Amino acid sequence: MIQYKKRTLSNGLTVICNTDKSTAFACFNILYKVGSRNEDSERTGFAHLFEHLMFSGSKHVEDYDRTIELSGGENNAFTTNDFTNYYITLPAANIETAFHLESDRMAWLNINQNSLDIQKHVVIEEFKERCINKPYGDIWHKLKPLVYKVHPYQWPTIGKTPDHIADATLEDVNNFYKQFYAPNNAIIAVSGAVDAEKVFELAEKWFGDIPASCTEQKEIPTEPEQQEVQRIVLDNNQVPANAIYKVYHMPARTERNYYVSDLISDILSEGDSSRLITHLVKDRNIFSSIDAYITGDMDAGLFIFCGKLAEGITFEEAEEAINKEIELFINTPIPQREFEKIIHKREAQLCFGEINYQNKAANLAFFEMLGDIELINAEKEVYENVSVSEMQNFAKHLFRKENCTTLHYKKR
Repeated sequence: MIQYKKRTLSNGLTVICNTDKSTAFACFNILYKVGSRNEDSERTGFAHLFEHLMFSGSKHVEDYDRTIELSGGENNAFTTNDFTNYYITLPAANIETAFHLESDRMAWLNINQNSLDIQKHVVIEEFKERCINKPYGDIWHKLKPLVYKVHPYQWPTIGKTPDHIADATLEDVNNFYKQFYAPNNAIIAVSGAVDAEKVFELAEKWFGDIPASCTEQKEIPTEPEQQEVQRIVLDNNQVPANAIYKVYHMPARTERNYYVSDLISDILSEGDSSRLITHLVKDRNIFSSIDAYITGDMDAGLFIFCGKLAEGITFEEAEEAINKEIELFINTPIPQREFEKIIHKREAQLCFGEINYQNKAANLAFFEMLGDIELINAEKEVYENVSVSEMQNFAKHLFRKENCTTLHYKKR
């Protein structure tokens, strides 16, 4: 059980503290409720661009990384479809340094033409490396617009095209900063050898006078249910093997059937002894590698099968093999031992998250963003309460043919 205290400042900033005296360190985690889902369709990649811009210095801190190093700490950040997350781990005695640094970035980020040009170049090169020059790198740029018709999940976090970043102006990025990098759009979570009242005092001291954003957030459209089978074929002579992707719409992160879907994916492909690996890689050599996983998005996400075909195997054979594994899952009793093994693995993963102070800070902020911070303590029981029959019944709905989009990626 993770104990925590929570307070909201008058400017809307949510502050959460978990006191953990088992370590001499602390993690300061600040989550901004902005990801690619919040972008304009003609200005994509901005959330990811801002992850880079946030390290360009601020009014009172010229070198962010150096200041953290001198405090004995380290930091990192990442962007998702739904949020952008920054964290600092450092000796708990130096926790005020984190409050100082992050408040200065929130209030007085150093955005100028030079810093923007530098980070635009970095992001564009990253786009080329990950999505243009890398084998299979363009898969999600092809699949997502087909899978999502109205929801902004239809483009990857890095953006639709590097042109959107190349064309970004100072006015564009300043407007994005003012709208989303504000206290009423942020959650601070601190975990470690810290006192909650001291954390709240520091939050008020460093963030209390930063004004809230008055910009109204746009409503995110709900993706309609997919009603027909969709297919796409890509030819690319740069890829080393034929690949297949089968993608199904699945429930949002806060729905019960999210957890059901997660356990289905675990039974199918969690570990070397899982069904897909055993049946389709080791026993039959249909695939050289195969996986089944979920995206974990805040809104309705995706259940994904992806596999590299073994030499000499046709797409028809590969697709039939996956479909048979789905039918086997739905129609054949799942051994209790196999089910319990997956549940125990999941419990172990959740318990590990309760031990590590960095994980606790990140998870507290994440579940607060979802709107139910108590899920951090309730998820274990939710997984335990899923039944075999519940999984099989939901699999019938999840793996409907009309809910599937299939991509064949052909090597030449």
